[in-house]
Amino acid sequence: METQRRVLVVEDERTIADAVAARLRAEGFTVEVAGDGPAAVEAARRTPPDAIVLDVMLPGFDGLEVCRRIQAERPVPILMLTARDDETDLLVGLAVGADDYMVKPFSMRELSARVHALLRRAAKADMSTTAKKPSAIKLGDLEINQAERRVTRAGVEAHLTPTEFDLLAHLAAHPRTVLPRERLLADVWGWADASGTRTVDSHIKGLRRKLGSDLIRTVHGVGYALEVER
Repeated sequence: METQRRVLVVEDERTIADAVAARLRAEGFTVEVAGDGPAAVEAARRTPPDAIVLDVMLPGFDGLEVCRRIQAERPVPILMLTARDDETDLLVGLAVGADDYMVKPFSMRELSARVHALLRRAAKADMSTTAKKPSAIKLGDLEINQAERRVTRAGVEAHLTPTEFDLLAHLAAHPRTVLPRERLLADVWGWADASGTRTVDSHIKGLRRKLGSDLIRTVHGVGYALEVER
């Protein structure tokens, strides 16, 4: 019998926490709920979850610090919830290791779909580490070591989040080819719809900040292309 996947829901508003937990349990997940930052970190240490739904605003310490501490110990897919559609907050969340975010209010149907997509992508990444593939992609001064999931540019290592690495590797597999946001969402995030194009944009900004603004070209209204020569 397949083991139920475990989701940790971190939300201090009890009504929201109960609704999210009920929906995920109905989807077949085992769910644990934590109501503040310290309790969330302790819960993740005690029983490592397969995914986390994490509110940004929490008592004790906020969701960004929860994300930072948990990801430092063990990588886990994280969906962040925020009450503000503020790009600075979103970029910080993605920078500390969140894979995706949703702005309140949100539909439970979309939230469960996002959790399923995160878990599918995590499973795909685990399988890809054992698949036969080139150990490294070299494009100009950019080197992507897929086996070790490390990236350097001009000899300087860049510390990427798991999602940033997957996005960069996908762009590098199609150099100088413009990939639409919708395709990136489908191929990297595993989403079947195009409701999260800002997620792509935010991760591209993270890659530019860490690897240089000249690395990825924006084609307005379409998508992005990696510009490094072979």
